[in-house]
Amino acid sequence: MRKQVKADLMLVLVTLCWGVSYYLMDLSLADLGPFTLNAFRFLGAFIIAMIIAFPKLRTINRVTLKYSAILGGALTLVYIGCTFGVMYTSLSNSGFLCALAVIFTPIFAFVFKKQVPDKKLAIVVVMCLIGIGLLTLNEQLKPAFGDILCILCAVAYAVHLLVTETAVGKEAVDAFQIGVFQLGFTGLFNLILGFIAEEPHFPGSGSVWGAVAFLSIFCTGVAFIVQAIAQQYTTASHVGVIFTLEPVFAGIVAFFLAGEVLLPRAYVGAVILIASLFVMEIDFKRRPKKGTKGAKGANEEEAKLESDAN
Repeated sequence: MRKQVKADLMLVLVTLCWGVSYYLMDLSLADLGPFTLNAFRFLGAFIIAMIIAFPKLRTINRVTLKYSAILGGALTLVYIGCTFGVMYTSLSNSGFLCALAVIFTPIFAFVFKKQVPDKKLAIVVVMCLIGIGLLTLNEQLKPAFGDILCILCAVAYAVHLLVTETAVGKEAVDAFQIGVFQLGFTGLFNLILGFIAEEPHFPGSGSVWGAVAFLSIFCTGVAFIVQAIAQQYTTASHVGVIFTLEPVFAGIVAFFLAGEVLLPRAYVGAVILIASLFVMEIDFKRRPKKGTKGAKGANEEEAKLESDAN
């Protein structure tokens, strides 16, 4: 299995965790303020990662630390939009709109990094736009305040993906270290904001403690470390497409655990999103038939013959 396919499968599992996270955030926000919740999420994940993998983290350099702080700032903006968005719109809508990062990522990649998307990616982006539109837009085409916050979350996350791609491509940057230390910076920034805007306190019930623990370990610690490592083998735009599965998972969780029911056209949109992932992953180029040599093998043989002739 190719490294990119393995990376993509890991990112699908990350997306599943994030799909569950919207329901858990909604549950936790009944007791905790948004900044306090995010501080618990990210500082908890950072502390656990430091305990488990301290030998790999103690040699961090300035370049990795610098990018970790930048990514921490971007993630803070992402989760301000996401967490507050959950408070002012439905669980399904929050998941769907935050997935708009798939649209913004290739646009920003073209504007700031001059990365021209290939035809297949362009088709996939259009499919994602149609799918997300069917999932989210109502008859009045009027977004709620929470919807706007979730769109801002998507913009910030597109920036985060591109900065991560730039960072892990540098020789001086360790992908695992940046995946861990960005959690620490994000938690610190949210803790500061929590003391300014809220009255931080510990969760008051076992269910909230459980939700915060799952958010911290699986939806935050494991997810962002895996993302940073996986992005060594795939592109930011590709990651953005995979993350369109997040609203699908969020919608499924909202249906079974929160009783939210989508309109029929929304389910059509979910199918289009899933189809877009398959379009991205499948190589439609004709493969050589069994018993024939592939292009690489033919080229190697031709080079060998030329070498013998010389």
